[in-house]
Parts: sequence; structure tokens; C-alpha cells
Amino acid sequence: MTSANDRRARFLQEMGVGPVWALRDSRESAVPAPVIATEPVAQVLAEPIPGAAAWPVDHVSHAALAGTSTVPDAVEVAHMDWNQLRAAVAVCTKCRLCETRTQTVFGAGTQKARWLFVGEGPGYNEDLQGEPFIGAAGGLLDNMLAAMDLKRGVNAYIANIVKCRPIDANGRDRPPLPDEVAACLPYLERQIALIQPDIIVALGKTAAVSLLGLAPDTPISTLRGIVHRHADRPLIVTYHPAYLLRKPEEKGKTWRDLCLALTTYAGTSTPG
Repeated sequence: MTSANDRRARFLQEMGVGPVWALRDSRESAVPAPVIATEPVAQVLAEPIPGAAAWPVDHVSHAALAGTSTVPDAVEVAHMDWNQLRAAVAVCTKCRLCETRTQTVFGAGTQKARWLFVGEGPGYNEDLQGEPFIGAAGGLLDNMLAAMDLKRGVNAYIANIVKCRPIDANGRDRPPLPDEVAACLPYLERQIALIQPDIIVALGKTAAVSLLGLAPDTPISTLRGIVHRHADRPLIVTYHPAYLLRKPEEKGKTWRDLCLALTTYAGTSTPG
């Protein structure tokens, strides 16, 4: 079994942080104990960086789309099964993002995943390929997962707050607006209800404030290092991989966040 120190060394190596020094007193290298949140207590987030990798993704057949409403309300969404949900997302027109998308990005992974990682929204290549977290940011996320003995499609599911790519007037990626988040969030909530993950990791500010119901200007620095709750399960906040590509000096903080997630998961995971 991989030890916490082995995972730390592997993580820091994958993230480009080093050298890794061994502490004389093993107590100093222990995984930090969880802090239970009473008040939300972080920093900027980045939009996903486009790249060029390909990952397994949920696809929807044309037959599955037959008869699907393009504007289901939250109550209808809350009663959908997995295939109905995928089909509804694929043809959704609930907000303006549908006008400029190439395709929706439902998510990637297995419905039986114990870990759920949630980002902001699709970027350029994600919109083209219909898959979340590809390219440089996706590669870094996969390295982070590997350091935790996780892998998308095996024991981790990857999703976003919104299923369509948000762009500004110049065609550049931007964070989703509050009404866009509100329109799309029921889909993610239903994914959570169907997957039943043991733990959720919010990647970046937009994911964190959306899931926790906080003001958009809440700094991410006030949310890190705390065990929050969402949908009756623990939620940990950390930086978005795209932000870490621009600010590699923050990777050490991200490792501490993931250590907190591992400790929390160890105390809450269900057998099997």
C-alpha cells in the first residue's frame, strides 16, 4: 500500500516541486487533521486551459435524445436516471451558453466513483471534444489524481459546474455568470445524487462558491483548509489546475489540501 509520504513525494515530483527532504521527526510530516467548517473561510481561479489529450467520456446516442425536453425544470431533473440526465444535458437550452457551444460536456468517469472532482466549465478543446479537463490542466489534474492513487474512469469522476463553454464577446473563456450557474447546477446536483460519492473536491473558486452557495467574490483563501459539507458529504476546496500552471509556487498548498481530502475520505468512505 502506498504510504502518505510516498504519495507526497510522488505528487511533488509530478507537480514539479522539489527536492523532497525527509523530516527527522515523522510527526512533522503527518497528514494534517481535518478542520470542520463553521464559517466559510482563498484566492483566484482560472478557466480551464485548452490542450490536446483525450479521455473516456459519457456519450449519448441519437436514440436516447428522442422525446427529451430541452428545458426540464429542477424537479424533472431530480427524478432523471443516468441516461435521461445525459440526454437532457446534450440538448439543453436553459441558458445563453447553448447558443455558442459546439457540444455539451457531461463529465468523465464511472458512476460508481467514490471521488468527485468539480471544476468550472469547459474550455476550447473541451467544447470541441466533449470531454472535461483535457490538455495541460487536465494532465496536471491526472498527475494529482495519480499521487492520490486515483484515476478518472476508475475511482474518480470529473465534472464541471456548467456543461457548456462560457465565452466573452471576443470568444475567450470566462467564468460562468450566476444565472448560467443557476440554470446548470441542477444537472450537477443530480449527478451527485446518482453517483453518491464519498467526497467532493472543488477545483477553484467558481466550483467552490457555486457548490457552497457563497457570494461570487468570496476569496478562495478563506475556503481552503476546511472540511465543508455539500449534499450531506464532505467537500474540500483547492486550486484549479490551470491556476497552478500559472502559479506553480502554490502547488505545495494544493498538496496540503489533497492530504486533508485523503484524511477526510479515510474517515468517511463506505466499504466496497
